[in-house]
Amino acid sequence: MAEHDAPEPADEVGLDLIAPEMYAPALRRLALAALGVGVGVGLLLALVVSWPWALAAGIVLGAPTALYAIGVQRRRIWLSGTVIRARTWLGEARLDLAAATGVEILVYPARLSRVVLRVTAGPDTRIVPLAMYTDSGSGRELHILGLRKLADALAACPLAAALSVSGVLVQQLRAEARDAAAEERPLYRAMQLVRDRDVVSMVVLSDADIAQLAR
Repeated sequence: MAEHDAPEPADEVGLDLIAPEMYAPALRRLALAALGVGVGVGLLLALVVSWPWALAAGIVLGAPTALYAIGVQRRRIWLSGTVIRARTWLGEARLDLAAATGVEILVYPARLSRVVLRVTAGPDTRIVPLAMYTDSGSGRELHILGLRKLADALAACPLAAALSVSGVLVQQLRAEARDAAAEERPLYRAMQLVRDRDVVSMVVLSDADIAQLAR
């Protein structure tokens, strides 16, 4: 019987850039394949070495990949009001955007460039994916409902940086709503801005960069 996540509360919206339902079957197949390889290798080695060594070799070969696939499958991120809930392999973490002490937009330039939101509240930090783009300009962006809820939550924070980033997301929301070209979308322009600097490492956008994108 297939497993289903519990329904989300009415005021809660998912912030996953790619819906987990899209890659969950592939991850399950990967986990099963890794376990199959581990069992197969263990059985073959049991013919020539003692069973403890064969068992250990099977676990070393199959377990890491299987555990990674299961862990990725468990990862989810939601926004409920101003609170971000993130589920990981180790459990669930919460961060209140209204109490944020740091809000930044980060760009990871690569063949598949990523634009993310980094929020800090005291000792806690949470990353929210906003968009990813290929070299050809195609890609995926956070859905409209997620953008709207995220922009509203950031606007509830008294931090100036949060209000500025909220403005960027509002502009992105408007661009997506009218199906604007990539060059007119703030998140795509953020990626281009970093690529034009010819850097290869992660870049934190400055206040001037954010102000430019929010126009």
